[in-house]
Amino acid sequence: MSNYLFTSESVTEGHPDKVCDQISDAILDAILKNDPNGRVACETLTTTNLVIISGEITTDNHPDYENIVRETIRKIGYTDNSSKFSADTVEIQLYIDEQSPEIAQGVNELNDKEQGAGDQGLMFGFACKETPELMPLPIQLSHRLTERLAEVRKNGTLSWLRPDGKSQVTVEYDGFTPISISKVVIATQHDDMLDTYSNEEEEHAFITKEIIENVITPVLDKYEIDYDENFIVNGTGRFVLGGPEADTGLTGRKIIVDTYGGYARHGGGAFSGKDPSKVDRSASYMTRYIAKNIVAADLAERCEVQLAYSIGVAEPVSINVDTFGTGVLREEELTNIIQNVFNLTPSGIINSLGLKKDIYKELGAYGHFGREGLPWEKTDKIEQLKQEIKLEESVG
Repeated sequence: MSNYLFTSESVTEGHPDKVCDQISDAILDAILKNDPNGRVACETLTTTNLVIISGEITTDNHPDYENIVRETIRKIGYTDNSSKFSADTVEIQLYIDEQSPEIAQGVNELNDKEQGAGDQGLMFGFACKETPELMPLPIQLSHRLTERLAEVRKNGTLSWLRPDGKSQVTVEYDGFTPISISKVVIATQHDDMLDTYSNEEEEHAFITKEIIENVITPVLDKYEIDYDENFIVNGTGRFVLGGPEADTGLTGRKIIVDTYGGYARHGGGAFSGKDPSKVDRSASYMTRYIAKNIVAADLAERCEVQLAYSIGVAEPVSINVDTFGTGVLREEELTNIIQNVFNLTPSGIINSLGLKKDIYKELGAYGHFGREGLPWEKTDKIEQLKQEIKLEESVG
């Protein structure tokens, strides 16, 4: 393969879509904390002075939805009551029904019938050796940049920052190997500082300098890779009006940001606001778990795993593995080993990864993968995978 460029993006926790993801997942956590078997499909919409919560939620312990919404918005940083989107003043509307009985009968465990998938669908997981987290470099850097924007805003280093923002990182590759960072783009909401600076050009120059020194350079310097000082900060010049006041937000609209930044494939469903009976979420975590353990076990330099399900059916209808020519085994052999090592039924996934716990609201921003402390990021199947290879070889 010749040299090429690949770009991924991330968004901050104050981006309108991510506000929605965090609200939906905060509601999910509040339900699972008191009712681990609760069924949740929670969708959030935000716009100027308005949050709408809708969806299908079945639980014996409904939480204080309005308080969850306000506390989530407050934690993100929308606390200025003079703005048109603030934790204390925003209007909240609730439109919540229970899960349909037709779906429930296919998902509930009845007598000796195992829990089926909550819907049909296909899910992908990926891992590669580009970073210590076994994630693609462009999305990993993009997340760290948006996290850094929030960090310097909240700790007062750059107190004039506001919650909304984006990052974009372009990496140059030689084949599968990243060789340099060719461009970084940051868009960040900020205070109106024209009472301090005489014109927009001076304000923009100040913001650019501070973002490069306090956000971009500290993040890039943590990675052992060359980078060009080719940075764009607020390409339009100013970014004062932002968040839901400036743009409508919806749950699940940043699914590429949530996964691999477009570097690997994504299934049809989003994650946030869904309890783990929904395989859109749980099976995506399992495919990441499988792919990461395969790469961590040195069975491949990169690995993509696909699972597909039918509603009401426990076992996946298909399993596909692709190691992009880097595997030590044929894909068919690797598929057999995966089936021996990992329980791929919905209940098996939920139990092996502990997915009925209230672990989701922190996932509403900065990606669901490549982060420490998450059960699907463990590499605890390495030895079992290697033992299965030995068994395969002995049989062969």
